[in-house]
Amino acid sequence: MPALPPLHRRVAWTLQVVVAAILLQTLYFKFTGAPESVYVFSTLGLEPAGRIASGIAELVASVLLLIPGTAAVGALVAAGVMVGALGSHLFTPLGIEVMGDGGLLFGLAVTVFVSSLVVLWLRRRELPLVGSHLG
Repeated sequence: MPALPPLHRRVAWTLQVVVAAILLQTLYFKFTGAPESVYVFSTLGLEPAGRIASGIAELVASVLLLIPGTAAVGALVAAGVMVGALGSHLFTPLGIEVMGDGGLLFGLAVTVFVSSLVVLWLRRRELPLVGSHLG
């Protein structure tokens, strides 16, 4: 697999760090049962299992994003988790604004999703099993 061009590598690493930082900072709220997290997952009928499971998935994605050989898989995991988060905001009573946050949680989910997709695109050839078939 050919190495990424320098600009692509810099963009990918910058976005990987941004995504990991966002996901890692939310873990405190998920794993300590902060009122906002409990509210979100109670509204979805997934408290506490959904809160803990999403926290574990976000932790795994963050670690994978920060390891050079697994960043593409980390981006895939992060994007998948964010599909669930965005769907929860858009298609359930949760809504875009949660507990008066002005849409901050939704905005962070959009940022993580889009950034993960960019990383995934840049590093698509690094995906196990399918990467060698992607142009």
